[in-house]
Amino acid sequence: MSATADDAQLALGRKVFTELSEPKCAVCHTLADAASSGEVGPNLDTLKPDVDRVMAAITQGIGAMPANEVLSEEQIKAVARYVSSIAGKAN
Repeated sequence: MSATADDAQLALGRKVFTELSEPKCAVCHTLADAASSGEVGPNLDTLKPDVDRVMAAITQGIGAMPANEVLSEEQIKAVARYVSSIAGKAN
């Protein structure tokens, strides 16, 4: 993946996290890069999940988190990559 494509996928992932998911990821999860401080789901900066763990949680649901019913496969991959690459790294 080129740097431009990589940046575009991460930007889409951030948008999915903060705006496009339903319910919005940012409402329930803490992730410093997204300026979110939700307390329902785990703190993603602490958990630092890998891509596969994020994708599984989105597609299958886990705990109070429902399985995805609105995101496209591209959006799921983008948000999984975004969360896994940025969690725990924002200052």
